[in-house]
Amino acid sequence: MLPDKDGIDVGGGQSPPEGEDPSVSLFREYLRLKTVHPEPDYDAALRFLDRIAEELGLPIKKIEVCVCRVVSIMTWEGTDPTLKSILLNSHTDVVPVFQEHWKYDAFSAFKDAEGNIYARGSQDMKCVTIQYIQAVRRLKAEGRKLLRTVHLMSVPDEEVGGYKGMETFVKHPEFQKLNIGFALDEGLANPGEAFTVFYGERNPWWITVHCPGSPGHGSRFVENTAAEKLRHVINSFLDFREKEKHRLNTSECFTLGDVTTVNMTMVKGGVAYNVIPAEMDVSFDLRIPPTVNLQDFERQIKEWCREAGEDVTYKFAQKHMNQNVTSTEESDPWWNAFSTTCKAMNMTLEKEIFPAATDSRFIRAVGIPAIGFSPMNKTPILLHDHNEFLNEQVFLKGISVFERLIPALAGVPARPNEA
Repeated sequence: MLPDKDGIDVGGGQSPPEGEDPSVSLFREYLRLKTVHPEPDYDAALRFLDRIAEELGLPIKKIEVCVCRVVSIMTWEGTDPTLKSILLNSHTDVVPVFQEHWKYDAFSAFKDAEGNIYARGSQDMKCVTIQYIQAVRRLKAEGRKLLRTVHLMSVPDEEVGGYKGMETFVKHPEFQKLNIGFALDEGLANPGEAFTVFYGERNPWWITVHCPGSPGHGSRFVENTAAEKLRHVINSFLDFREKEKHRLNTSECFTLGDVTTVNMTMVKGGVAYNVIPAEMDVSFDLRIPPTVNLQDFERQIKEWCREAGEDVTYKFAQKHMNQNVTSTEESDPWWNAFSTTCKAMNMTLEKEIFPAATDSRFIRAVGIPAIGFSPMNKTPILLHDHNEFLNEQVFLKGISVFERLIPALAGVPARPNEA
């Protein structure tokens, strides 16, 4: 492990660098845990969270959702535990790194002279996990009592689709017992002064189109080849892609989450230079906003395949159909508590559809409102990127934000259907 700018390693329970905020030291310690795919050290994360629960004096429950995939839940019980609870969700896993492209060891949590902390997971999303924890620590130290119960949940495998994590857990009896009324989950940094909040997500569709055709020798003009069909399919998808890109680039009212992105990601087929293949496949990654009629969109795909030629078929590797969005109307008590608290802190909010996918989609799919929110402004968006970093002052401000938001959400009065 590389030393940080203070010249010592602050992991493994050693003393933090002189003058460093203990919250920053805890953040850096968590960043050093190698919960990185393809073999995340989830045991290290669970030991870390066990220790935190003991420090906070909170009970912790661990549920094995799939083999070696454990959901960890710390619970701060409210004064009226019969009311719907507040979920503070985060994931423990991080995406792989290509170390040769990093300035510093991606798991050293190196802090430079400007206070930028470089580590995989610094934005996505170990920062939020520690911000939740430290906000709750402060509130408990003040002797605060909250009306509603608050759950701090840490889940595995979000970065590989969530199947062995949140997607399965939302169907588990232990999830039902949590009695969740509202959830917070991850968002994105905002390079400007504002803070971005996400009230919905685009649906990911991963599709492979299969093009069979007449085989033959590479010296002939064979009719009805797989490649000709493949070209038509590719043109149809990419022509649509250009139209969506044009919509995004020519209208100030659109963000990436408002349009459908189409990207060709794989092409397969052929055995030799001089053999015309009997079949070829092309795969696309589609991300579809909740404003699009999904049935109509699939009918369009069927039409593209029909136009390409006979026997062209498609199949989905992933096809999410839920289009639930969370209300951002001021009349909604959850959103009102969230937005009013942010306004009281002079925070400008920008509401968007999340351009990619998070565990929030599984939460919304079971009817629970969820907001994606990582309090990081004046920060470039670097999730999954080389040299991912977060400035310590931005991180610390985020703790203060959650210190106000958590009691506001947990203090939403009992609703008529809860009485």
